[in-house]
Amino acid sequence: MRYRNNTHKKSKPILILSAAAGIILTACAISAVIYFSSGRGRETPQELLAEYMNHIPEKEYGKMYAMLDKETARNISEEEFITRNSAIYEGIGTEDMVIKVTEYDEGKRAVKYHASFDTVAGNISFDNEATFVKEGDGCRLVWKDSLIFPGLEADDKIKVSVTQAERGRILDRNDRVLAGKGTASSVGIVPGKLEDRERAVEEVAELLALEPEAIEKKLDAQWVKEDSFVPVKTVAKVSELDLLAVDPDDEAAVEARRQEKLLTVPGVMITDVEVREYPLKEAAAHLTGYVQGVTAEDLEEHAGEGYASNSVIGRSGIEGLYEKELKGNDGYSINMMDSDGNLKKVLANVMVEDGQDIKLTVDAEIQSALYEQFEEDKSCSVAMNPYTGEVLALVSTPSYDSNGFIMGMTDEEWTALNEDEKKPLYNRFRQVWSPGSTFKPVTASIGLDSGAIDPEEDFGKEGLSWQKDASWGSYHVTTLHAYSPAVLENALIYSDNIYFAKAALKIGAEELQESLQKIGFGKELPFEISMSVSQYSNTEKIETEIQLADSGYGQGQVLVNPLHLAGIYTSFCNDGNMIKPYLRYEEEPKKEIWIQDACTPEAAGRVLEGMKKVVNDSNGTGYAAHREDIILAGKTGTAEIKDSKEDTAGTELGWFAVLTPDKEYERPILVVSMVEDVKDIGGSGYVVGKDKDVLDVYLPR
Repeated sequence: MRYRNNTHKKSKPILILSAAAGIILTACAISAVIYFSSGRGRETPQELLAEYMNHIPEKEYGKMYAMLDKETARNISEEEFITRNSAIYEGIGTEDMVIKVTEYDEGKRAVKYHASFDTVAGNISFDNEATFVKEGDGCRLVWKDSLIFPGLEADDKIKVSVTQAERGRILDRNDRVLAGKGTASSVGIVPGKLEDRERAVEEVAELLALEPEAIEKKLDAQWVKEDSFVPVKTVAKVSELDLLAVDPDDEAAVEARRQEKLLTVPGVMITDVEVREYPLKEAAAHLTGYVQGVTAEDLEEHAGEGYASNSVIGRSGIEGLYEKELKGNDGYSINMMDSDGNLKKVLANVMVEDGQDIKLTVDAEIQSALYEQFEEDKSCSVAMNPYTGEVLALVSTPSYDSNGFIMGMTDEEWTALNEDEKKPLYNRFRQVWSPGSTFKPVTASIGLDSGAIDPEEDFGKEGLSWQKDASWGSYHVTTLHAYSPAVLENALIYSDNIYFAKAALKIGAEELQESLQKIGFGKELPFEISMSVSQYSNTEKIETEIQLADSGYGQGQVLVNPLHLAGIYTSFCNDGNMIKPYLRYEEEPKKEIWIQDACTPEAAGRVLEGMKKVVNDSNGTGYAAHREDIILAGKTGTAEIKDSKEDTAGTELGWFAVLTPDKEYERPILVVSMVEDVKDIGGSGYVVGKDKDVLDVYLPR
C-alpha cells in the first residue's frame, strides 16, 4: 500500500493483488478492486490488516482501535491507544507506506508482512507479524506495541532527535560576511520567580513595547513549567561598556539602559541566543534581504522540504533567491528508548547537512560607500566591473535594517516603516526610470551605426529652444547650453537635448526601436535577481514624431533599469560587445558576452571618447568628477518627471554614469547612480559630487 500522510488528499481504497512473491497491498489503480464492507465477519486476516494499515495515513486511530480484540481492548484504553499511535506515526513523519504480505498461517491466523515507509530520518523497513483471533463470526486484531515496530514494548518510547543545520553565510568577494551567524539577547521570564505576575508582565510589556496579553499567552503555553525560561523577545546584545557611552542617545547605550531596567524585574532573565545577523545593516538590506520564522502557510507550501515550526526561511533578496542552498538539511535520528532512557535501537538516521555559503561578486567596501553617500536620498546605485560583468554593488536608499526582522518589530515600528513617504522597503535598483541624458550615448551609437549621424556634421545653432516645424504647435525641445559647432562630441560634452532630438528624427522610429530591442529593451535582464524590463514606449511602438524626438535624449516614454543601463555602457569599452552582469562569485572571473556587436567597435570608440570629454573637458557636465591621476569617462543625466508637458511643478531625476575606460587599470569600475527629487539641490551635479566621493574611496589617489 502506498500512502502520503496528507490530510488534504483522500486515500484510495486498498487493492489486493496476487503475486508470485505473496500478496502485495498497494494503492495502485487496477480493475479488480475489492472494497471492504463495514460489517464484521466476512473479511480475511489479510484484508483486515490492509484495512487497519489504510487508517494510518488518514489518522483514523479510533477506527484502528475498533478493530482490536476484546482482550487487547481491556489492556489499553481508546484514548491511550490513540495517543500512542498518533504520537509515533505523526511524530516521525510517516509517509509512503508500503506493506507486502509475505506469508499467511491459516491455523494461527498469523499474517507475516514486510513494512516500508518514509520518515523525517529516511526510510524505515522491517519484517513483522500480525495475529488475529476469532470472535463471533469474524476475526479481530491482537494488538501489541510491537505491531508499530518489532521489539517495541509498552514502556518504551520512540524519540526523534533533531540536529539543526547551520544556515549558510552570504559573503562578499573578499569573504566579508553580509549575512551570517550572530549573537543577540533573549529576554525571558521564569514564571516561578515572579513575585507579582500581573505587575511584572505590565512592566516588561512597557519596556519591550509589547502587549501584556502577548506575554501572558507565552507564559500560558502548555510546555511552560515553573522553572521554564519563557522567551519573550529577542533584542540586540549589549555590554556594560555601552552604559558608559559618551553619547547617551547612542543606540547601544539606550538599549543597554533598557536591559538594565528589565533585569530589575524579579523573574526576568536575559541570555545569549544565536541569530541571523546582517553586519552591513541598512547598507545591504535590499541586496541580502532577510529571513523570518516559517508560518503555517510556509509549512503547507513547502511540505516535504524539511521545514519545521522553528525553522527560518528567506523572505527576499539573496536570502530568498538562494534559500535552497543556504537552508541546508537538518539531521534526524529516530531511536527506540527503554523506560530508563537507554537506547535500544536506532530505527533511522540521516546526517545533518549544513547550508552552503553563497559568495557574491559584491565588494562590501563600495556597497557601504555608496550607501553612506546616498542614505538620505531616494536613490539607487549599481556598480560593476565593466570588463568581466562582476556586479560590485547594488544599493537602494533609503533603506531598512534587516536585523529588525530578526529581532521582531513592534506594530508601531512596522507601521512607521510601511508608511514612510520615502518608502525604505521599496527596492529602487530593481525598477525602471526615465534615464534623461544618460541615454544620449545610446542614441549616439545607434545613429553612428545606422549612418544617420555623421559625427563631424554641424547640426546648426538653434539657441536654447527648438522645434522641427509649426506642426509641433507650442512644443519645443529645450537645452541648457549654447555652443558651437553642434557636432557629436560637443553635443555629448554639453549634453545638448536639441542635437539628440534631431539625431533621433534622423534615425527614425523603426530603426531606433529595432536597435533598442537588439540591446535588450523589452526583454528580461539575464541576471540572478529579477529586474523590471526596460522600455522605449508605453505601447508597442514610438507613436509620434515628438515622442521620437524626446526619446533621443532619454525622455518621452523611455524607461531603463540601472543595471541594464550599466550593461549597455560596457559595450562602449568592449569594442561594441555588451558584457553580461552576474552576482555569484567565481575564482576566475567568467567574462561572458551578453549581446555580441551591440554596436560596432568604431561607434563604441567614438562614443567613449565623447564620454571621456564629459568628465575631462572643463565644459563637460561631469567635470566635477575629473581627476588628474586617472582618466574617467561618464555621462550625466537629468530627467523631468511631469504629469503633462505643461506641468511646471514636476520633479527631476538626477543621474551619473561613470567608468574607468582603461582595461589595464587595476581596479576597473562602472558606477550608475540615480537620485529622485534633485530639482532644487543641483540636478545631476548633486549625483556627480556623491559618486566622486565614492570613487575617491574606491580608487585612492
